[in-house]
Amino acid sequence: MAGTLLGAVVCTLFVAANCFYTASDDVVELTPTNFNREVLQSDSLWLVEFYAPWCGHCQSLTPEWKKAATALKGIVKVGAVDADKHQSLGGQYGIRGFPTIKVFGANKNKPEDYQGGRSSDAIVKGAFSALQSLVQDRLSGRGGGGAGSDYGRQSKSNGGSGGSTKDVIQLTDDNFDREVLKSDDVWLVEFFAPWCGHCKNLEPEWAAAASEVKEQTKGKVKLAAVDATVHQGLASRYGVRGFPTIKIFQKGEDPVDYDGGRTKADIVARALDLFSANAPPPEILEILNEDIVKKTCDEHQLCIVSVLPHILDTGASGRNAYLDVMVKMADKYKKKMWGWLWTEAGAQLDLETSLGIGGFGYPAMAAINARKMKFALLKGSFSEQGINEFLRELSFGRGSTSTVGGGAIPKINTVDAWDGKDGELPAEDDIDLSDVDLDDFDKDEL
Repeated sequence: MAGTLLGAVVCTLFVAANCFYTASDDVVELTPTNFNREVLQSDSLWLVEFYAPWCGHCQSLTPEWKKAATALKGIVKVGAVDADKHQSLGGQYGIRGFPTIKVFGANKNKPEDYQGGRSSDAIVKGAFSALQSLVQDRLSGRGGGGAGSDYGRQSKSNGGSGGSTKDVIQLTDDNFDREVLKSDDVWLVEFFAPWCGHCKNLEPEWAAAASEVKEQTKGKVKLAAVDATVHQGLASRYGVRGFPTIKIFQKGEDPVDYDGGRTKADIVARALDLFSANAPPPEILEILNEDIVKKTCDEHQLCIVSVLPHILDTGASGRNAYLDVMVKMADKYKKKMWGWLWTEAGAQLDLETSLGIGGFGYPAMAAINARKMKFALLKGSFSEQGINEFLRELSFGRGSTSTVGGGAIPKINTVDAWDGKDGELPAEDDIDLSDVDLDDFDKDEL
């Protein structure tokens, strides 16, 4: 009994953070841990009081706030934040005095200030007025409560162009670990705030870069965005203190800060560097049928085609030496994500003719742009130095080009794959002279 009385005295003397509201009240205690889930990701209308335990006006409001919460139960959510203890939440919503009441309605990212009286009756009336506005917004299609903010909404609301953001992946508390941490892909993740001017400026560059990176890396490098005002747990986990903050995530490694430029070109260049650092060299494919050529040339900006001497001219060791040069060059230029093909001289004569190969001897090399049906020929030596000079010129958009003969990739023959062995001369038929009667021939003729 004495303990009960002592507890009551303590709560009376210190109407403190622990005694303002309890689990038996209809007021939901909100913290940085549950605020996103309870308020921002909710479809309900919320009235939220930001208070300080030492504030006399807050102490006076407490019984009225509890009454209003009970009256509005099941209709409007009523919550409270100890903004003295949870200053990050108070700072996020610009709280300068206590108590401050915010109404979280159709646009959870832009709560409105409650301007009504502080009796339970006035609070209930204010709640119903806000509720009516929310319903009218929904009827007119202007809003629907709900969680978060679509990436791109920030620039549209600021008068921006609001270009396509379809390739920017939106991450949340619920899908972040599954999508990012368990992925084998490389992720560039922007943590943004809808009200942040720098974020609004970055948004069109980020969106454009996302589309180009997706295409060039075949989805192996992904660009994503996290609304850090909604998913504060994620922002806190990764130490996000300002906006926008960009983090790079690679499987098995700690995330690192992106410290590059914020133009599309800067972002794409960094993404391709990350891709090439993690990607194996492109596969060097032998041209065995039409499907291999079509797939390789259609899916890559350029396909590099080598025509190697006949196996009888080089043997396995000579051919492998040429293939080794191709592998080294493919690795060196893997950031370009070109396709690589080879064939034996004479196996695909129509292709050789369409590319003007033959006049320079074998081995030969051509780079084909299947979209434009243009090609360029290696004029130098088939060596690391010669090929490197040829490809470097191509990478800078220099060098002479010609139109593929006939304006299309010619018919490709179906052939067997090289077995990796030396070639064999075709066997000659032995002539058996044992049954030939030489007496039948005129000796003079012999």
